[in-house]
Amino acid sequence: MSPLFSHSFLLKYFDDRLKGTPSNYEFASFMTLLAQLPLLLFTLANSFLYQRIREKVRIAVSLVSILCLFLLTAIMVKVPMQPDSFFSITMATIWFINSFGAVLQGSLFGLVGMLPPKYSTLFMSGQGLAGIFAALASLLSILSKTDKASAALGYFITPCVATLLTLLSYLLLPHLVSGYTDHDKRERVSSTTVICPCSLQKGAVFRIPLSFQSPFKSTFSQTFLSHFVTVVQVWVMALCVTCVLAVTLSVFPAVTVKVKSVYGNKEWDRYFLCVCCFIVFNVMDLIGRSVTSMVQWPSKRSRLFPVLVVSRVVFIPLIMLCKTDNRQYLPVLFSHDIAFVAIMTLFALSNGYLICLCMSYAPQLVRSKDCETAGALMTFFLALGLSLGAALSFLLRNLL
Repeated sequence: MSPLFSHSFLLKYFDDRLKGTPSNYEFASFMTLLAQLPLLLFTLANSFLYQRIREKVRIAVSLVSILCLFLLTAIMVKVPMQPDSFFSITMATIWFINSFGAVLQGSLFGLVGMLPPKYSTLFMSGQGLAGIFAALASLLSILSKTDKASAALGYFITPCVATLLTLLSYLLLPHLVSGYTDHDKRERVSSTTVICPCSLQKGAVFRIPLSFQSPFKSTFSQTFLSHFVTVVQVWVMALCVTCVLAVTLSVFPAVTVKVKSVYGNKEWDRYFLCVCCFIVFNVMDLIGRSVTSMVQWPSKRSRLFPVLVVSRVVFIPLIMLCKTDNRQYLPVLFSHDIAFVAIMTLFALSNGYLICLCMSYAPQLVRSKDCETAGALMTFFLALGLSLGAALSFLLRNLL
């Protein structure tokens, strides 16, 4: 989601570059479509190909590709070109950034699924930090009062630096693991041993090769059967994570960005959405994800868990009844800024908490050898929820 938000915060910059062309009026729609479609397709492809292509290759190639694409996008800020050419290249970069991002995310979730549940919580918290990072960057650009082109250049250089640091950290990771297992040379050469509580036999010991290569080779039919069995075991968590993200993306940010402050102060209006929408959402989402490291309720087999997930649907009408301009159908019931902030706080807390529980519970429902498969498949259902929510947002936005 981080690449998508990087572009979403820059809609004004893109509108300036495309002003006076038909593309100007379709940019947001095309951006959403070309961000979600490859995310869904490549996440599904990764769940089948992860046993045939080494994780080290998939992760490294994805990071390098994302770095190059963000560099291209940053260079384009200073290169004058025709609006139609700019539109086509930008759409292509959005497609490929999200394609490689889907492979990267699916690969990482697969690896995290093989580790104890606390690592899933930490991984999900890291994703939450990405949203805060983008929101704070938006706030700083407003405070600095820089022109749109300079702000855009800063936006695109920042993910370049972050991606480069991530790539270097990943390449350094096997050497750090080797250092910790130096007392056992035989283990250091081939693998590291992990005790996984997510097995049906608690405390089962298995090995993760330091090369991050999956040891399970199979034919396509065997892979399909294995995936089907895994989906049957985690279907409740899969549907829950799809539902949570579908509800979230149906109104955030498509509907929430239309909310206006009740005060009508021009100076406050410049900061209102950045602070009350994006920063509140991302901070509360991160808190919700982090809470799961201390509290995990309801349990993974509780019937109350799906009920809580479905109950989040109530946030859709609550947010749509907040104060927006140019309303045609729905009345305004929550006009005050505090009401909007309160709704966004609960909306974001529940989003982060339930997503993190879904992603950490799923690998615990399968055998240890299927934990990686469960993690990769859950990433597909996560992407499915994003796509369904983005599609639903077009309808809800027109119902205001």
